[in-house]
Amino acid sequence: MTLTEMRRWIAEHDLRLTKSLGQNFLHDGNQLRRIIQAAELVPPGPVLEIGPGLGPLTELLLGAGCPVMAIEMDQRLVSILQQRFADQPGLTLVHGDALEVLRKSAVDWTDFKVVANLPYSVGSPLLVDIALRPTAPSLIVVTLQLEVAQRIRARESTPEYGLLSLLLGWRYTAESSFRIPASCFFPPPDVDSACIRLRRRPVPLVEGERIERFLQIVRQAFSQRRKMMWKLLRLLWPEEVLAGAFRTAGVAREARAEAVSLEQFVALAHQLPAMGSPSVSPIHAITH
Repeated sequence: MTLTEMRRWIAEHDLRLTKSLGQNFLHDGNQLRRIIQAAELVPPGPVLEIGPGLGPLTELLLGAGCPVMAIEMDQRLVSILQQRFADQPGLTLVHGDALEVLRKSAVDWTDFKVVANLPYSVGSPLLVDIALRPTAPSLIVVTLQLEVAQRIRARESTPEYGLLSLLLGWRYTAESSFRIPASCFFPPPDVDSACIRLRRRPVPLVEGERIERFLQIVRQAFSQRRKMMWKLLRLLWPEEVLAGAFRTAGVAREARAEAVSLEQFVALAHQLPAMGSPSVSPIHAITH
């Protein structure tokens, strides 16, 4: 779908694009093909696309021989997609909020790949929600705001490192990304974007009850970034318990959360017992 075709569809259906829904449609053919290449599609492996918009990426996914489940929130766009792909039996269109659809769905996503130009407003919480699902997709290739992609790939002791790096890192490894200029979208957003590829770890770094423990630790540790992590965690665990866990994980008492690695947080999740109660969900924590 070229920019000219995109403009024609928008004009013919008198579409008023909604900024709050993140309706910035990627039209650059070179960038779309790079996304497809990064997705390592192997037909007939299924694909989940979130926010297909007018369907420029959908078209290439179907053309590669992969069945696509596409979740679109805007009913106007659902109608256009139904018209555009009426002769494509490989497309399953779902109208609804992707977060709600995924939470209510009983689909086993293990063999799926997520390939999508994610709406900016929901990109981070969607990815965290996907990572926390019992059956997580094998590969995620998505476009996001450039700064969000940088936060996902960040390592400790860098300005971008934080909750998002950890809430995805225990389940996925960030392998690669490439920048996409704002001019490749219609209408152009105010910032540049990036496509990032996340591959599911063969074995999650934390499993079972330790997942909630890990989430609890990182939420508490980043609740006040400028405070020493020790002072924040001792609100939930006794100092004598923390002392042994910090020693085993190689974390200094004076350390702030931004200087503690993913691996060290995982070690703390294995050392600290279950106690205390989480004050905020991981999705709420990264969006507020």
